[in-house]
Amino acid sequence: MDLNEAIELVKNAVKESHIDGQKHVDLSLVDASERPDYEKALLICRAHVAQGHLSEEDLRTRLGLI
Repeated sequence: MDLNEAIELVKNAVKESHIDGQKHVDLSLVDASERPDYEKALLICRAHVAQGHLSEEDLRTRLGLI
């Protein structure tokens, strides 16, 4: 799975927070059988940030969190 695929997958688990205008990733929205794929996708996203290939802000923007 590449970064773009990972981001597209994780976008499906983005949820509006109880605080207006805030969103977060919520893996409870995902069927249990699909959770390992989502966890792998999150790891890929975080690895790209940690390696400096993508900024935290860019990741949050691409996920639709901001």
